Amino acid sequence: MTEDSRSFLNRRSMLTLGAGAAAALVASGGIAEAGQSGTPGDAELARSLPGGFRSEYAQVNGVRLHYVAGGRGEPLILLPGWPETWWQYRRIMPTLAKRYRVIAVDLRGMGGSGKPQGGYDKKTMARDIFELVRALGYRQAHIAGHDIGAMVAFSFAANHPEATKTVTLMDVSHPDESLYQIPMLAPPGQPVNVWWFAFNQVATLPEQLLTGRARFLVDWMFDHLLADPASIGDRDRAIYAAAYDRPDAIRAGNGWYQAFGKDIEDQKAYGKITVPMLGLGSEFNYDYLAAVLPSKAADVRVRKVSGSGHFVAEEQPKTVIDELQAFLG
Repeated sequence: MTEDSRSFLNRRSMLTLGAGAAAALVASGGIAEAGQSGTPGDAELARSLPGGFRSEYAQVNGVRLHYVAGGRGEPLILLPGWPETWWQYRRIMPTLAKRYRVIAVDLRGMGGSGKPQGGYDKKTMARDIFELVRALGYRQAHIAGHDIGAMVAFSFAANHPEATKTVTLMDVSHPDESLYQIPMLAPPGQPVNVWWFAFNQVATLPEQLLTGRARFLVDWMFDHLLADPASIGDRDRAIYAAAYDRPDAIRAGNGWYQAFGKDIEDQKAYGKITVPMLGLGSEFNYDYLAAVLPSKAADVRVRKVSGSGHFVAEEQPKTVIDELQAFLG
């Protein structure tokens, strides 16, 4: 175990490795347009954003993906993390849409996308996004992801470099063997253990405990992993909770964590990422990304998102917009 790994494991940044409206199921395993418990559906949410955004679907790699697209210019794919959906990018999408074709995607198993029984390793999920890029008629795209989405973005750049113009990782890198060093008990000075890493790898029990109760989970994550818990308000929390309130949604989200072992083995075969890489780190994770990413990419820059916890695009949207625009050109 390296000194960098020890430092990482002893900091609150450990909290941020882990990582949302729903109604009747449709045949694809996605969700209907009308929201659950009074929350708006994806189509309504998309239309609420300036920039001509629309909610769309595509069948790729054996799964139906939901995405929201708007704006004009080079394609910029935004990949969300747990326990959220494409909606986590709502504060940056309208501004970015003035310069790029912004496409925010619900990953396999997330929100309005299909929730198959398998395929939650990041290599397969990256293939989903690659086929979506091709289905939309693009040869290359800028790829940016947060949390689980950052893992998929890394895998996209590793497995499909010819389709990757740039890659941006927000607060998280790809799973590697340092995950095996996560302690079961929080060491002194670490206020909270990353209990959800183990919890999300348990079969069946999470669905039994969380179905209809996802709001408790969502509130806990935001209250503990935001620098300012008020930066994600009640309406947005309700939207995320509705997306994770059903057994199939809980099972699918857990699948992202249950695939970490395969993800770790897959990365062992990857060389250094060759396309330009940007790392955006929160107050908690900047030091970790600055230490780790240069060993994983040949052309990398890492920037701190000051005043932010884990959910950087929601807490500090202007900083994220500025950094992305400066990087993407």
